[in-house]
Amino acid sequence: MAGSEAPPFWYQPRGWQALCLAPAGWAYGAAARMRMDRAHPPQVAAPVLCIGNLTVGGSGKTPAAIAIGKAAAEAGHKPGFLTRGYGGSVAGPHRVDLDHDTALTVGDEPLLLARAAPTVVAGNRAAGAQMLVESGVDFVVMDDGFQSRSVHYDYALIALDARRGIGNGAVIPAGPLRAPMVDQMRHADALLRIGDGEAGASVVRAAARAAKPMMRADIVPHALPGLEEKPLLAFSGIGDPGKFFDTLRGMGHWLTMTRAYGDHHFFTETDADDLLLHADLENLELVTTEKDAVRLTHTEGPLGELRRRTHALRIEMVFESPVALRALIGEVAERYHQRRIRGAA
Repeated sequence: MAGSEAPPFWYQPRGWQALCLAPAGWAYGAAARMRMDRAHPPQVAAPVLCIGNLTVGGSGKTPAAIAIGKAAAEAGHKPGFLTRGYGGSVAGPHRVDLDHDTALTVGDEPLLLARAAPTVVAGNRAAGAQMLVESGVDFVVMDDGFQSRSVHYDYALIALDARRGIGNGAVIPAGPLRAPMVDQMRHADALLRIGDGEAGASVVRAAARAAKPMMRADIVPHALPGLEEKPLLAFSGIGDPGKFFDTLRGMGHWLTMTRAYGDHHFFTETDADDLLLHADLENLELVTTEKDAVRLTHTEGPLGELRRRTHALRIEMVFESPVALRALIGEVAERYHQRRIRGAA
């Protein structure tokens, strides 16, 4: 969808739009169910952990992937990230080069992932995984790809934003679900509940009924030194910009103005001129997310000026139980070991 992936009615009680689109949602859901149930994806010569979500739009998959990649490295693995690269022009497989690649070529999330470990963007995920393995990676963390099942994964962890939930609970295009929840739960191994909120309560109950273990994590923001007493112009084009704005307010910052754009929004020179003008007129400091900021890397003119003047809020995902996180890494590695044994038998 142009601009934003999530029409507002997806996150409202089901109204006439959802009812009119329900037949299309049933058809989409049936096709998704068939694809997930009948898939026979190629296997990878390394443990593969898939971090997926139930819906279209942001749920915290990328911060979760980075945290898990770091945990895998601490456990002695050589992790690498596999992603499709939303919005990028590279079909891949292509290893992300932070010195030359931009969000226009590889997408914004791959640029964040590549800061933590080798990252490959690939429309053909099996080919991308093979590239990672050939480069020395021995633990693949796949950001998204849960429903497509285009490559075999040893473990599927579903990320749930507890604040945002699953909206009206209907399937695309009637709602944000990528497939019926019961079908998705059958293929999931565990649920990762991120943050606080009751919007995801139905998913937590569904996971409990399906006997899926649940992990918990929080997004922890880093401080913005020097901005504590200054008025801010906060702007963002992520799945839920309001969450970013609320995070800043929760940190005690004074938001004089906010600008919300569609998810994965590529900023234009007009956007930059508008933001810079208002910042100058009101004497405001510009603040955005790291995900938004990477879309401004390697830019010139007004976009380059916007990047130079904008503070990026760093975040980190912290798991409630580090022991459970280490156990997760071990479980994925053990499943791969058992897969190799079965393959050799």
